[in-house]
Amino acid sequence: MRPFGYFVHHQGRGHAERCAALAHALPPARSLVVFCARNDIFPPLPANAEIVVVPSLFEPRGDEAVTMDHLPTPATLHCAPLGWPAIRRTMATIAGWFDAADPALMVCDVSAEIAQLARICSVPHVAVLQHGDRGDAGHRAAYDGAAGLLAPFHAALAQPEWDAAFRARICFAGGLGVDTRIVEREVARRRIGVGPDEEVVLVLSGGGGGGFAQAPLGVGARSRPGARWITIGPVERDWHATEPANLEHRGWVDDAAAHVAAADLVVASTGNTTCQQILAAGRPWLAVPQWRYFDEQHRKAQALTAAGVACVRPHLPSSADAWGQALAETLAGHRPEAQRALIEDRPAERAAAWLERLVAGLWPQPADAPPALPTGA
Repeated sequence: MRPFGYFVHHQGRGHAERCAALAHALPPARSLVVFCARNDIFPPLPANAEIVVVPSLFEPRGDEAVTMDHLPTPATLHCAPLGWPAIRRTMATIAGWFDAADPALMVCDVSAEIAQLARICSVPHVAVLQHGDRGDAGHRAAYDGAAGLLAPFHAALAQPEWDAAFRARICFAGGLGVDTRIVEREVARRRIGVGPDEEVVLVLSGGGGGGFAQAPLGVGARSRPGARWITIGPVERDWHATEPANLEHRGWVDDAAAHVAAADLVVASTGNTTCQQILAAGRPWLAVPQWRYFDEQHRKAQALTAAGVACVRPHLPSSADAWGQALAETLAGHRPEAQRALIEDRPAERAAAWLERLVAGLWPQPADAPPALPTGA
């Protein structure tokens, strides 16, 4: 079997976790070569997968020319500065592998430039689809040139402007890359050291940003003194923050899913991995989108609101009264069944089977081979 290639963006861990889940779901005979600027963000990979570490396409190293920064970037590209040897090395590594390995498919998660490189090199690619205002020329080039689109979320969270023709090219896989096994609340509480009768407000920040600011969390904890407030992930420190005794910062933890399952209410941004964890646990969720390119988290928050699975605020509440109103609305509007319905059964296997059907339809089959299945999922 021809190998698959896979480009993984190294911001956060969601891209790498999706890749690992798909790697385990692919047929053992299908080798997978992963290109990423980091190899320490991946869960364990199967024997048929390997990681090739390439220079980052986005971070300067000190040997870049800066005399060409005045030249504008074409609309069809997002990040393509001139005079960066590291970018040349990454593109050369991937293009060289295309030539040597003759791959069946390249999965791009995510880079408009890598997607277009695959198309230019005559390699079919699948673009991983994210929320956001992505109607620009760069995203259109990546999507229009793709053999298919892979969405790591449920079809109910599709953006309204995605028309029928666009949606027909998408494999939706809600929960892809996330351990969605339900942890019982009592078990989770014992695991993280929380009493069975304590009210727990969990503040969750993923690895893709700097986390929530400290000061508004202090205001929130003071507004609900009977609850135990626990933060996991990064928190931005504020010199003027005054924190009460019921607010505890745990930083990075290995059991985020257990913390979510143990919570009575979760305050979190709308990164994809965070979304899937909270939806799988069916927890009341105050969703506060953070700044991301192309308004990714804000568009995802709109989709969550439309699906009725989260209470959304544009920013953390700024007063005790505002916190009280937001938390009350979150609890009153909680729909755990609707949340869990957005996590699909065995999403990695579903996505892997779709990729295999897609490839079967793209490449010539021997005369005695069975007909390829439809590519839709």
